Amino acid sequence: MTDLTGRTALVTGANRGLGAAFVAELLARGASKAYAAARRPESVDVTDPRVVPLELDVTDAESIRRAAEAAPDVTVLVNNAGIGVNQSLVSGDLDEIHREFDTNFWGPVLVTRAFAPILTANGGGAIVNMHSALSWYAIGSYSATKAALWSASNSTRVELAPQGVQVVGVHVGYVDTDMAAHADGYKVPPAQVVAEALDAVEAGDAEAIVGETAQQVKAVLDQDVRVLYPQLAR
Repeated sequence: MTDLTGRTALVTGANRGLGAAFVAELLARGASKAYAAARRPESVDVTDPRVVPLELDVTDAESIRRAAEAAPDVTVLVNNAGIGVNQSLVSGDLDEIHREFDTNFWGPVLVTRAFAPILTANGGGAIVNMHSALSWYAIGSYSATKAALWSASNSTRVELAPQGVQVVGVHVGYVDTDMAAHADGYKVPPAQVVAEALDAVEAGDAEAIVGETAQQVKAVLDQDVRVLYPQLAR
């Protein structure tokens, strides 16, 4: 478990939506500082003096290196930045698929590689990775990126545990942010996602399964693949 009191956090994609909600809730739970990382740091709300805007493009190795140099006191990392392109893996735009993997998979992996030594040097802490219910239910390139990140989280969790670093994967369906503006149906409020994710951090859990959609998919993962994809049984 990781007590958030007095922690210094860094949240990627923090200028709006879920990222901004993570920053606010981390501070509400006692974090002393939150680096709000974004490609355009001028877009970050800095009304709270504990919020430190930080330029970070998770697809740019040099940008990641500079961010790690600028934030050597981090003990909680939230890999939140992501995009939703969702191309067909068979016939979709390959450049767009690469862009999606660069952001949703390689971004968190490279940011983790840069900051894991910092967390370790600072005595340990926590990494939160935003997965999706689509980590477990495939609909195209987006879900492939999230499935890959789920696997990466499992690997890094095992590797970093002996160094006192907790890795929490967050699975959720549609969240009520700009990214899901196109989607119909129920969308989980950002505040709920963030609250349950940070509850998992403080409880020492490995995953946060937020909302009915993620819970339903998780419940059938041990069953025949045709339960998830009934069209295969036709």
